[in-house]
Amino acid sequence: MAYFLGVDTGGTYTDAVILDDHANLVLGKAKALTTRADLAIGIGGAVDAALAAAGVQASDIALVSLSTTLATNALVEGQGGRVALIFIGFDADDLARGGLTEALKGDPVVILLGGHTHAGTEAAALDPAAVEAAVAELGPEVMGFAVAARFATRNPGHENAARAVIRRVTGRPVTCSHELSAQLNGPKRALTAVLNARLIGMIDRLVAACDRHLAAIGIDAPLMVVRGDGALISSAMVRERPIETILSGPAASIVGARWLTGAQNALVSDIGGTTTDVALLKDGLPEIDPEGARVGGFRTMVEAVAMRTTGLGGDSEAHLLQTGLTGGLRLGPRRLIPVSLLAVDHGAMVHAALDRWLSTETAGEMDGRFVLPMAGQAGGLSAREEAVLARITVPMPMHRALTSRLEVAALERLVARGLVMLSGVTPSDASHVLGRQDGWDALAAEKALRLMARRRTGAGERFAPTPEVLAQMIVDQLTAQTVDCLVEAAFAEDPAFAGEDPVALARHRLTDAALSRHWGILELNARLAVPVVGLGASAPSYYGAVGERLGCEMILPEHAGVANAIGAVAGQVSQRVSGMVSSPAEGRFTAHLPEGLQHFTSRDAALAALEALLRDEAVARARTAGAVDLRLTVAHDIREADVEGSAMFIEATVTVTASGRPRVAHERAAE
Repeated sequence: MAYFLGVDTGGTYTDAVILDDHANLVLGKAKALTTRADLAIGIGGAVDAALAAAGVQASDIALVSLSTTLATNALVEGQGGRVALIFIGFDADDLARGGLTEALKGDPVVILLGGHTHAGTEAAALDPAAVEAAVAELGPEVMGFAVAARFATRNPGHENAARAVIRRVTGRPVTCSHELSAQLNGPKRALTAVLNARLIGMIDRLVAACDRHLAAIGIDAPLMVVRGDGALISSAMVRERPIETILSGPAASIVGARWLTGAQNALVSDIGGTTTDVALLKDGLPEIDPEGARVGGFRTMVEAVAMRTTGLGGDSEAHLLQTGLTGGLRLGPRRLIPVSLLAVDHGAMVHAALDRWLSTETAGEMDGRFVLPMAGQAGGLSAREEAVLARITVPMPMHRALTSRLEVAALERLVARGLVMLSGVTPSDASHVLGRQDGWDALAAEKALRLMARRRTGAGERFAPTPEVLAQMIVDQLTAQTVDCLVEAAFAEDPAFAGEDPVALARHRLTDAALSRHWGILELNARLAVPVVGLGASAPSYYGAVGERLGCEMILPEHAGVANAIGAVAGQVSQRVSGMVSSPAEGRFTAHLPEGLQHFTSRDAALAALEALLRDEAVARARTAGAVDLRLTVAHDIREADVEGSAMFIEATVTVTASGRPRVAHERAAE
């Protein structure tokens, strides 16, 4: 009998579940708050409680698999550590392409001569001394480096050389763009490498925390991590390539939804603390996004399920819109620590501040807001940012951390760097006021919403007469924005609307009228034609109203709150590698191999040599990723041109995929 442990670490909760692999049964499950300062505490609380609920000994666990939304959340919220980009063979204009400047957020860039041509030959020599001088200066200020060289997918020599120098001089983690994607488009590869470098510290801390607790309680089993396409990889591999965990949690939720419901055709909507993730199950499987995962406004080159991720969750920031006479509400995309949650550990400070703010009729701009210090690499801060950070030594009201409005921008920068978190009103607080949730400090939530309700609209009226009315407004807004997410996904996946903007269609007045069952001179009616599988701990609180609005069946499975943790141990291991053969001249064929270019006089010989190397590489990667019982599939994409009635070879891409089931503990011991 094999027992599997699935763990999902989200922005608010860490979930754990024990599965009986042979009986396909959930034996035990548990939740614990995600503890950002030391992730091992939250992981340990969830794992230990799940083992106790299942009545299973730690030594009986044969496989552990981890999924997470931490990387996704960081990109959606614009957070992450400071990194440096080594940009080889490119110029300043290339930084503006593909959102690279926006992704860097002011982090340093070193532009150097070098790079290769489309054919893989050296375009200009790389100067190792210039690399060494640049990285020696930047090393103390950054947590890692990204390296991108022109046409590195055709010849990675300069990226590999730069990496060797960086590791020797600084010892910092290095991400090379050619290792993340075999596609062309250098700036987009550079963007993916920058995001990967920014996430390395976060994912490394997560894996280390999980390893630490597993060892402490005596679990001796392989630790796997869910990739963005739903496949599993070893924890050692994900520490080098954390970008592959973007959409890890959502991908695990898709696998979990299938396991829990057996649904073949449905929209799966997973609401967490930070994001809502929506994907279409078609014939029991999700699609892979051919353009690469898009998260937080960035289009990466990472293969992942076709998922629409929106900054909307139970802990989304509640904004009061004061434009116009009546004002309004908007939720997200930033996650805050709910006031009701902050008060669990810091009740005296939170209640004293709320009572003080409520004692006057004049609402201050920062009333109801708190700040909390977070651990992280603080290099590269301005003097003003350092001054603000030095004041935030413990959780405190926001106004105590700032001496003037000029420091607000500095605080926002600290939040973006993940060095500070904000606390304020969220849908979770609203749910506590309405009695839909009861796990945290409901009185603190009531005070925070009472304070927010006293703010004035453009007409000078209070936003709401009572905290209960404002709470219902917030929940209704979450329903409305969730409906928008699902309708956008429906338009994006419906072939009849291919090529049109799903966001514009979802927000069109006619769509709103049809969903409202308009009956006037025109009768308009629209509904989702597939059911929605609602996942997430708060789904039962919110999704009933969503189903009514969309006129569809709403499926809320029994274990919806731990679907990600279930999906984490229900996947397969898969590794895909690609390579190219080009033809620089008639009768000459070049295989672009990792160790350099190899020339052939026959197309078939070049393809055979490349395929043999890729087979070995795919098998090696799959075994490193923790797979056994491997299956190999090979695909050739040959591009030819018709020249005077004859086919002329242009280039070919060979892709080899190695897939297998995860290795479990007793099998590992037998090897």
